[in-house]
Amino acid sequence: MPSIRKLRCQVVALSPRVLFSLLSDRGHESRTRVSRCRMLGSWSCRPVYEFVESSLTSLNGPTIVVGIQDGFDLQRDSFSTLAGTILVQARDPAKLCMEIGNAIDEHRYNDAWKLFEQHMHMDGFPRKSIVNKLLVSYATSLDVQWLEKAYGLVEQAIEEGKQNQLEKEPLIYLSFALAKCDLPVPASTVLRKLIQMEQYPPVTAWSAILARMSLAAPGAYLAAELILEIGYLFQDGRVDPRKKINAPLIAMKPNTSAVNIALTGCLLFGTTRKAEQLLDMMPRIGIRADTNLLIIMAHIFERNGRREELRKLQRHIDESHSLTDTQFRQFYNCLLTCHLKFGDLDAASNMVLIMLRKAKEARNSFATAALLFPNEKKSSPGPVSLESLNHKELGGLGNNISNKDPVISYEDFSRDRKFLKLDTEAKKVLNTLLAKLQMQVELITTERGILQPTEKIYVKLVKAFLEAGKTQELAAFLIKAEKEDSPASNDDSTLVHVINSCISLGWLDQAHDLLDEMRLAGIRTSSSVYGSLLKAYCKANRTGEVTALLRDARRAGIQLDSSSYNALIESRVIQKDTKEALHLFKEMKSAKIPRTGHQEFEMLVKGCAEGGEAGLMAKLLREITEGQAVDSGVHDWNNVIHFFCKKRLMQDAEKALKKMRSLGHAPNAQTFHSMVTGYAAIGGKYIEVTELWGEMKSIASATSMKFDQELLDSVLYTFVRGGFFTRANEVVDMMEKGKMFIDKYKYRTLFLKYHKTLYKGKAPKIQTETQLKKREAALNFKEWLGLN
Repeated sequence: MPSIRKLRCQVVALSPRVLFSLLSDRGHESRTRVSRCRMLGSWSCRPVYEFVESSLTSLNGPTIVVGIQDGFDLQRDSFSTLAGTILVQARDPAKLCMEIGNAIDEHRYNDAWKLFEQHMHMDGFPRKSIVNKLLVSYATSLDVQWLEKAYGLVEQAIEEGKQNQLEKEPLIYLSFALAKCDLPVPASTVLRKLIQMEQYPPVTAWSAILARMSLAAPGAYLAAELILEIGYLFQDGRVDPRKKINAPLIAMKPNTSAVNIALTGCLLFGTTRKAEQLLDMMPRIGIRADTNLLIIMAHIFERNGRREELRKLQRHIDESHSLTDTQFRQFYNCLLTCHLKFGDLDAASNMVLIMLRKAKEARNSFATAALLFPNEKKSSPGPVSLESLNHKELGGLGNNISNKDPVISYEDFSRDRKFLKLDTEAKKVLNTLLAKLQMQVELITTERGILQPTEKIYVKLVKAFLEAGKTQELAAFLIKAEKEDSPASNDDSTLVHVINSCISLGWLDQAHDLLDEMRLAGIRTSSSVYGSLLKAYCKANRTGEVTALLRDARRAGIQLDSSSYNALIESRVIQKDTKEALHLFKEMKSAKIPRTGHQEFEMLVKGCAEGGEAGLMAKLLREITEGQAVDSGVHDWNNVIHFFCKKRLMQDAEKALKKMRSLGHAPNAQTFHSMVTGYAAIGGKYIEVTELWGEMKSIASATSMKFDQELLDSVLYTFVRGGFFTRANEVVDMMEKGKMFIDKYKYRTLFLKYHKTLYKGKAPKIQTETQLKKREAALNFKEWLGLN
């Protein structure tokens, strides 16, 4: 064969058959493959980057042979030794796009992705319609594998500056599918990228994405972050609604429904201080409160111990005519819980008595109506359970939100220009979240629209009274409550259960005091209570109290049973008081008391211990033995410190914290959170936050106190903003050990905003040990963010 002219870069087109025969003549096997490699060259005036491994025998079109060495004669005899020679199957990009489209239409997702990768290797991104068609197809599949591929494609396009290849509606659709499949991080990232690209999604669309995200803890936290980020754009009238150019941005402004979703998610997963930040933002962006929002606010105030805000809110609740029974119950449950947190037992017990009084008046009214209209059909319902209320008020939704439900078709999605179907989806999920929130109401129930206390509130009140040493006040409250509630029998009254619980716990003096108050109030009880206390005194060898209680029982006309006499006689024998023992024996014999005396107390205690029916006594015993004592002073001081921090009066906040410690009240996570956010608000107070962090670490190592995600997140944000990366890495370690969610996108954005050029060049030859450690900490943090 004649020599071919020497060229710097020669391209020769040969058919597969001819090329195969040429290579075969040099002893090549028919299975020769071309390795994956990178090269510099040109083909159709476009760069050639990377080629997928392929077999020469499978080529269906002309093969292009590219030589990249200078001065080669491309002769037949030298094909097998050409260094750097690459064989590539030539494909028409337009034809490849058509094949990708056909694979998508036929739901051959794997083939579509392989063809897409070929196009990327050969000619970069396909045309816009194909890229977005691929995104929509993978989103519709609701398959995590393909959703992650689609998300990776979006990230790659943005990193390579190909944002113009991505359309707004397919990205919203993809974000919704990601959220629906429990992938809140990529779902929120797509939303953030849309806003960054100024392709603003309307609130009716992104609120549905937030709703799906809020069904799990990490997503709920991200939802609150997104509301704060989006709301920041509209704070204090920054966007002029009169300008037509601002219409897409105005359409993205958070509404009441979106805020309700984020706040309810925060409540369900315990990030209530983040929720309070949202409440502070609401008036600055003009959010109007509906009835749901009023109740959600009550829950947030109760969780954070904002009793004064609850009292202010009470006026709006009482004046509202659109609240349901369930919503009233939730508000007063929050108010009652807050009274208990602050140790205000008078306010809490008065609330219970008022509820009992109104319930009694309502029962009397119903009874009177029944007498006046005996032939009328009974239309008033019986006691309404929380589950039935939830089902009725929520249209039977319950908790039937499932990620396995099919996603709305893209055809319907694209025709719905106002995203009304997504808005309906958001409201559906909000109702589910609100139903879960209602299930947390434990202290109050509803009967025929009338609020009534549950056994749980009696348990908590009794515990609080006993811990405060207010036995007389407890007895007075229980006696008043029983007069309003009219128990079936004195032996089954709350007071008797409380006395028995005190005996079981060994609190014999408190039980005796309560029994005295009951006797002085003229309330007669059975011998079982006296007998139980007598036997407990005998077991504790408290002779004086035994004598006093026996005298009280005789004055009250109480006849003790044989087991009580046996205990008394045995106690006298142990004390070698045979005369008194004989006297008691004769007294029992003359009274003709049967030897098989009743043992109600022993049976009751045994039933509680074995986990029998959870009656009032069982609940009370569990609450007292397992529940922690409440330090109401901490809530008072936290409110004071929070007020100063909110007003940015940090010197006053520091004085309040010092006074709090001096009075013996240990600061908790809420205390530190107020201080950290207060320092962050005025800026530059990084040394003060570092000192707080040192105290927090010492507390965490010395006690069982745990610091929550919200507090550690606020500390981490401050350290990253100030460039304290050694401390930031410590916070990250603590959060990761506690398996807490960290919003890396937020910190990546923060790092790039304030420290983009930090330690980018080569390290200086001469560094102190401190400088070396700072550099290493910053690079470690940067690597954790994925920015290296």
